[in-house]
Amino acid sequence: MDSSTPAPLSVREVRNFRTIVYTHFREHGRDLPWRRTKDPYAILVSEIMLQQTQVARVVGKFEEFMRRFPDVETLASAPLRDVLVVWQGLGYNRRALALKKLAEAVVAELGGDIPRDMQSLTKLPGIGKATAQAILAFAYNQPVVFIETNIRSVFIYHFFSGRTIVLDSELIPLVALTVDAENPRRWYNALMDYGVWLKKQHANPGRSSAHYRKQAPFEGSDRHVRGAILKALATREAYTEEELTIVLPFEPKLVRKNMAQLVREGLIKRNKDHVCIA
Repeated sequence: MDSSTPAPLSVREVRNFRTIVYTHFREHGRDLPWRRTKDPYAILVSEIMLQQTQVARVVGKFEEFMRRFPDVETLASAPLRDVLVVWQGLGYNRRALALKKLAEAVVAELGGDIPRDMQSLTKLPGIGKATAQAILAFAYNQPVVFIETNIRSVFIYHFFSGRTIVLDSELIPLVALTVDAENPRRWYNALMDYGVWLKKQHANPGRSSAHYRKQAPFEGSDRHVRGAILKALATREAYTEEELTIVLPFEPKLVRKNMAQLVREGLIKRNKDHVCIA
């Protein structure tokens, strides 16, 4: 390993790299509930949940969510309130709203079938390029070029050691060159698990990625306040705005600001002097 941009890999180097990754996977691969299915809906749900959320927090919620909303039709017809109640604890509640709207669109416009191409997937609410690539790889076993934080760590550790800033544009050709076209589903699972392990064994290699962002503190943040507002509204039909500023342990000005933001996002609505889940 050196600090320069790597030359194109030889067939032997690709084979050796895959051997390292797959050997680790055979010995330390994680048993995760969304890996036990090829159901595109279940995999889509897991990918939305995993956006900006640690795997350990997602596992239990994923299983609870799938019991309550086992297919896209059930989710599409469910009240948003029910979806948000199950979502509690995952944070970033806009993802739950997007997932609900996505289900409605898939049922109404696509006959309940999760798309299997990038263009159609990225038209759906809450689906960006990376999430679409993950769905294509894990649900449909397509050999797409897929990159996320753990995969970045693997390629930076092996091919860019010593570099302080590494662009995705430098990583993507290596990801494309090394992908196991015969079983991309297994390959990307193996890469991610290896990346998780590397970050525990070494100073996180992914910090050298130009896309690395340290998450801001949660306590007292707008995310914290918005989550508390939704949690309160999930336990009761409605509150007055004044009641919420009293029952929540935040400055009233902060509560009102975040209530307004939740209204703009379509997660809550105002009815006269009350607010409730939309």
